[in-house]
Amino acid sequence: VQLVESGGGLVQPGGSLRLSCAASGFTFSSYYMSWYRQAPGKERELVATSSSAAGDSTHYADSVKGRFTISRYNAKNTVYLQMNSLKPEETAVYYCKAPLGRRGDYWGQGTQVTVSS
Repeated sequence: VQLVESGGGLVQPGGSLRLSCAASGFTFSSYYMSWYRQAPGKERELVATSSSAAGDSTHYADSVKGRFTISRYNAKNTVYLQMNSLKPEETAVYYCKAPLGRRGDYWGQGTQVTVSS
């Protein structure tokens, strides 16, 4: 199983970024996928989750509702996180996670998002 995040970087407050997570090693279309983030000195927190079927069901942390959108393209084994109206306090390392049931949970290496002027 491999998860590779990309798309992070430096963005000004109010700006946007789109993160991608390319998955391999499992049947991507059969599993939920999630995005988490971890800011310096803080615990890792759930940002958004997408059910296995594209666009079927999504869940967001209250802090990102209306600004972030999780989506997935099962044909490309990729999950995305579109982030709009970013705030400085959302500076963090963003991770994607694949919960694979009895196989356990798998994480990517993370991608740094820095929101600063």
